[in-house]
Amino acid sequence: MTDIVEPATPPGGPATEPSASTPVAHLGWALVLISVAQLMVVLDGTIVNIALPYIQADLGFSQGNLPWVVTGYALAFGGLLLLGGRLGDLYGRRRVFAIGLTIFGVASLLGGLATSPALLLSARGLQGLGAALASPAALALITTTFPAGPQRNRAFAVYAAMSGAGAAVGLILGGWLTGLSLDVLGVTVDGWRLTLLINTPIGLAAAALAPRILAESERHTGQLDVPGAVTGTTGLLGLVYGLSRAATDGWGDTWTLVTLLGGIAVLVLFGVIESRTERPLLPFRVFLHRTRAASFVAMMLLPAAMFAMFFYLSQYIQNVMGYTPLHAGFAFLPFSGGIIVAAAISSQLVNRIDPRYLAGTGTLMAAVALFGFSRIPSDTTVPLTDVTASYATDILPFIVLMSLGMGATFVPVTLTAVHHLRTEDSGIGSGVLNTMQQVGGALGLATLSTVATRVITDRSTEIAAAAQQARVPVDELTLTHQVFTAGSTTAFLVGAGMALVGSLVIWLFLDVKHEELATDGPPVHAG
Repeated sequence: MTDIVEPATPPGGPATEPSASTPVAHLGWALVLISVAQLMVVLDGTIVNIALPYIQADLGFSQGNLPWVVTGYALAFGGLLLLGGRLGDLYGRRRVFAIGLTIFGVASLLGGLATSPALLLSARGLQGLGAALASPAALALITTTFPAGPQRNRAFAVYAAMSGAGAAVGLILGGWLTGLSLDVLGVTVDGWRLTLLINTPIGLAAAALAPRILAESERHTGQLDVPGAVTGTTGLLGLVYGLSRAATDGWGDTWTLVTLLGGIAVLVLFGVIESRTERPLLPFRVFLHRTRAASFVAMMLLPAAMFAMFFYLSQYIQNVMGYTPLHAGFAFLPFSGGIIVAAAISSQLVNRIDPRYLAGTGTLMAAVALFGFSRIPSDTTVPLTDVTASYATDILPFIVLMSLGMGATFVPVTLTAVHHLRTEDSGIGSGVLNTMQQVGGALGLATLSTVATRVITDRSTEIAAAAQQARVPVDELTLTHQVFTAGSTTAFLVGAGMALVGSLVIWLFLDVKHEELATDGPPVHAG
């Protein structure tokens, strides 16, 4: 694949997109609002992780359906991001940004009041829709609001830090809220519900402030690619559902095969539709730039590995190590601090070091961290002093290493993914970047969940058979610890492999120079 020289300006249009209203007078406040909104939609992907055992007990989720509380949001988010990016291009990014935040706030209220698994999953899907509208508009607003060079690089660093730290902040906040129980007008509100309800006032307030702080973008003419949106989202849903079903029913199950093959077929149809549509939802030209394509692939693989860390490690810390929800949340505090520090350093280094070296090193660090998680012990027991020692030696070093790796990766990859996009493609380019992150996370978690569940099932059968043959009773607690840890460590090992593949892609194909990131001019033809 070769880099394609794209024009610095769209036909008949200026290089810098003009504002349709008064220019932003206070870039600082604009960045605060965009960052808060991005933090909210990102942390919602993990804020329920700590609460999963409580959600399962309260609403009666099966173990096989429980991951859908996480993947349902990520799938709706990722599957509709392209549509959200296109809507922002056509109807104004500030408007779509505010509408998305409003939907997100209302959906969070519905989720917090859910009384059944179906209602909660529906609300999580609606949250994903709101996030899909708000998130690409937020990234595009940074692209068109801040001038190229140090100012935009700093804004992207803050945005990337919010995107990366949001997952860990979600775990901390979720742990604190899950441990609470509020009495409202004589009605007890369980802590897990607060992990959703907290988004309502924040989302609605941010939506109300958007017209006061952000300038509206120029609107572009065109039509919505509805067939593309339907087939793209349906195909992804089929893939994720098939992978999730394989975890409980096996790869030979009829419906597993039907949904997997059906998802692939619909995605092929999506590709055909996009190639023949005059104004496609996903213009394939955004992938024709080698560096940009490498950025998208890396942004798909790395969150897949990171989702595994949050999903399984948060349960391991509670179920095996015996941490309370609050302690489990704070166990991830070093990740938040590490990724913010690494993103800040990376934003400075990216002006002097080529993105390949920063992101390539960061992905290798993440792979080593995930390999470290795959070595965690299964015999961790209380008292707390032993658990604390186990956390300090078996978990903490790799949480810090993972955070530094992600911080070193997200900033340069975010910059290279949207660099030199045509003005009319800035929204869709942002949407593709976020789609890779969310869809990668959903597909990755579904894949790793399939692997982990199969290992858990096989290991449980082996231990039970050995105990029966030896005619000794099975300690249920020990059995639970051993089989869950076996499944989790296998998922971590596969996640490390994903990170290594992402690193290989970056080292081979991410060849943009750091000097180019300070310009909006046409990219150099790489041949």
